[in-house]
Amino acid sequence: MIYFKLPFDETLYSTDQKQDGESISFHSFDLLRHISFESNITEASEPFEQTAMTNETLLKDESHFKAETKDEYTNTLQQVIDVIKDHQLPKLVYSRRKIFTGFNGIDYKESFKKLCITYPNAFRYIFNDGENAWMGAFSETLGKFNKTTHEFETMSLAGTLPVSEEWTEKEIEEQKPVTSYIKDILEDYSENIELSETHDHISGNIKHLRTDFKARIRPEDLDNLIHDLHPTPAVCGIPKDFCKKSIQQFEKFPREFYAGFIKVETDEWVMYFVNLRCARLYKDSVHVFVGGGITAQSNPEKEWRETELKSEAILKNLIIS
Repeated sequence: MIYFKLPFDETLYSTDQKQDGESISFHSFDLLRHISFESNITEASEPFEQTAMTNETLLKDESHFKAETKDEYTNTLQQVIDVIKDHQLPKLVYSRRKIFTGFNGIDYKESFKKLCITYPNAFRYIFNDGENAWMGAFSETLGKFNKTTHEFETMSLAGTLPVSEEWTEKEIEEQKPVTSYIKDILEDYSENIELSETHDHISGNIKHLRTDFKARIRPEDLDNLIHDLHPTPAVCGIPKDFCKKSIQQFEKFPREFYAGFIKVETDEWVMYFVNLRCARLYKDSVHVFVGGGITAQSNPEKEWRETELKSEAILKNLIIS
């Protein structure tokens, strides 16, 4: 079972469970796993059926993972900063799990409704396939392809601050290589690329720096383009291969579907959304995945606060009993 809402669209969608085509799929960060809902996308009743998503339908948490303490996180982060300086990296993304267990039960129907209200510009979803249950809301588009015009849209999104704060050199310098990285890849697929001015992108209680891209590509190049873009510097770092190896070395837990992407296909569009601000759901715990773009100017204490702020995207919207 899956329910979702598209950005700026309050229509609740699901799938008709008629297995005649893959319409929505979740791909892990390392691309080694994916979950597909091989059905047609349909408009769902509002609100969705309560029995489809309850604590009783979830698995017990037997992962035996233990969340990092603040000291563990900041100590490891200092090592990451040292690697960034030693190798003169523009950016490396380091993430952690925040494991929440302080509840008897969670009303996922009402939690999802609250999440949708909080993040109207995001792709919002909740699903349970019997083995995996996840919920998330994030507004970064990895790609959007118009099947008729062959126009491809994407964005570079990086830098994070509370909405009320002013941008510093750290966030501005973090976003620049993300924009350059995407532009360089698009130039391999299109001769005419349009870039917007960099502007603020509001996501709940925080904001990011964003630059938009448009380009016309060949339909047969779409899959290759997406695989070249993923993982973007916003979820991995630069250079990609070195940063992926460093992530495996420093991060305490596998990312699973966090920082992967979600593919949604309709008659008119193929859309790809980055899976950030998300959580894996268990009967007795919620694993919230959070991370940050680390540069040579990063401050471990500030980065910890940023991940705490990001975790609120899920935790503040849970209706707990």
